[in-house]
Amino acid sequence: MSASQPLVEMRGMTKSFGGVVAVDNVDLSLRRGEVVGLLGHNGAGKSTLIKMLSGALRADSGEIRVQGAPVVMDNPRKAKDAGIETIYQNLALAENLDAAANLFLGREILTRFGFLDEVAMENETRNLMKRINPNFTNFVQPVHQLSGGQRQSVAIARALYFEAKILIMDEPTAALGPQETEQVSELIRSLQREGIGIFLISHDIHDVFDLSDRFAVLKNGRNVGTVDRDQVTKDELLGMVIMGNQPAALAGAAAPAG
Repeated sequence: MSASQPLVEMRGMTKSFGGVVAVDNVDLSLRRGEVVGLLGHNGAGKSTLIKMLSGALRADSGEIRVQGAPVVMDNPRKAKDAGIETIYQNLALAENLDAAANLFLGREILTRFGFLDEVAMENETRNLMKRINPNFTNFVQPVHQLSGGQRQSVAIARALYFEAKILIMDEPTAALGPQETEQVSELIRSLQREGIGIFLISHDIHDVFDLSDRFAVLKNGRNVGTVDRDQVTKDELLGMVIMGNQPAALAGAAAPAG
C-alpha cells in the first residue's frame, strides 16, 4: 500500500429500508494514522453507514475498498478478515471475566494437551497493554469492576490483538467523566501513532473535535461535507449538523473563480 492510498474508501454507499433512504450516495475515506469524526444527529445515517462497513448490513449500491482492493462486506467476518473492528458503545464485554479472558473469548490459547493456557493468555494481555495503556494494572479483576476508561482499554486491546488496522469507535467517551475521557483520548492518540485508522462516531462535536483530523457530517442520509479540523470551527460544524450548512472552507472551494 502506498503512503497516499487510503486504508479504506467507501464510494456511493446507499441503503434503503422500505421507502426510506437511510444512506444516500455517501463517499468517505480513512487514511493510515488518521481519525475521522463521523457526526450527525440520531437518524442522520451514521450507524447505517458504519454497519455497511462492518458487514452488519449489505449496501444496496456502492463500493468498499480496503487498502485499494474491493471487498464485498456481506457479513462481519469479511470485515474482521479485512482488519476492520467495531467497538460499540456498550463495548460487548463479558462482565464477569477478566481482561485476558475477554481478549481471547472464543479464540482461546490452548496447551498442547487441549487445556486453556491461562498463563500464555495473561502474558499476551500484559504485553499488549504495555503497548497501548502502560497504566493498566487490573489484570485479575472482572471487567465490571473496572472504570470506563479501563474497559475501553480492554475492548481496544481485543481488537488490536487480532491485527485490526481500522477501528470504528461508537461514542467512545459517552457517559465518562473528565479523567476517564482523557484516558480514552490518550488511548486514541496512541493508536494513531501506531498507524491505526479510526472512525469516531458521535453526535456531540465537543467529544471528538480535538481528537479528529477530519470531520464528515451526515444529515438525512447525505454527506453534508468532509472537512479538515483546521478548516472549520465548532460553530460551523454545528451548522453542518443542525442545518446542513456548508462551512466557509467548502463553500469557498465550490465557488467559481472570479
